[in-house]
Amino acid sequence: MTGGTTWRMPAETEPHTCTWMAWPSSGYTDGDDAREAWASVALAVAEFEPVRMVVDPSAVKDAWRWLGGAVEFFEAPLDDAWMRDIGPTFVVGPGGLGAVDWVFNGWGGQSWASWERDARIARQVAEWAGATIISSDLVNEGGGIHVDGHGTVLVTETVQLDPGRNPGWSRAGVEAELMRTLGVHEVVWMPRGLTRDYGEFGTRGHVDIVAAFPRPGTVLLHRQRDPRHPDHELDELFRSALKPGWTVVELPAPEEIEDEGGPVDHSYVNHLVCNSGVVACTFDDPRDAAALEILAAAYPGRRVIGVDARAIFARGGGIHCITQQEPAVTQREPAETQQEPAVSGGIP
Repeated sequence: MTGGTTWRMPAETEPHTCTWMAWPSSGYTDGDDAREAWASVALAVAEFEPVRMVVDPSAVKDAWRWLGGAVEFFEAPLDDAWMRDIGPTFVVGPGGLGAVDWVFNGWGGQSWASWERDARIARQVAEWAGATIISSDLVNEGGGIHVDGHGTVLVTETVQLDPGRNPGWSRAGVEAELMRTLGVHEVVWMPRGLTRDYGEFGTRGHVDIVAAFPRPGTVLLHRQRDPRHPDHELDELFRSALKPGWTVVELPAPEEIEDEGGPVDHSYVNHLVCNSGVVACTFDDPRDAAALEILAAAYPGRRVIGVDARAIFARGGGIHCITQQEPAVTQREPAETQQEPAVSGGIP
């Protein structure tokens, strides 16, 4: 709670005001293949709802060249481009729109990561959105949580209890903080993430590549059927962590099991639900079409668009990882208690 206001993180399937993204412009997320992938995702999302793109001042012309007037631009210094993780986690309540500002430390202080600028992005985005900022001492990222909007959140033991993130925090302490900030009453702990996610550019187990809620009581679950892939042995481990009685819908992994970096973590679970649509990862793989059909059945009434996500996965994430939804607000507290929105650094 903040100031006596109870907050709730809505399900991704609830209405959005917009989706936030960040433009890749430096480091390992640089490169035309990355820019093409990020732009393709932004343009696909823009078919369903407004897209607000945070751009480093050095990359304004470049972003405009790729996206033109299809999205709204906001200027701020960036280290990286993973908006799910560096941006705020939006919540709603009688106080209107809230934004949880987690501590961000480069996915547990990864040796290759820099985060001095990215650590300030959540607060900046919250101000642009006109949200009440909810500060947290928990080191966490948006890709490390997934909610059903009705009181349940999925997490992984290797993220929130990672010594590189939250040394000294107990499971009970993490649960209490998630309850305070997200309005959940049940925390379901997955034991770990996919194998590749513990490699050089991994997050050490983000849940949004493993499982997602299309609705309360139903879980879309990544399934690696090929016994040659190390994730094949994780299927029962993942299932055993879920609540009895939940409906599990399998999303089989693509046929490709390896690239130059080793066993891939290509996953169709890492999709974004938009207003009346779904933007899903594809991999130029024989199983792409079947995966899109499963997603269409899981989200009836929404149009599913597939976007080639291989360049994103090569850098350690997917479509869900580079996007962050801002939920629409249906209730607001009196105007005098609302935080004034900041003026954006928009590009004309």
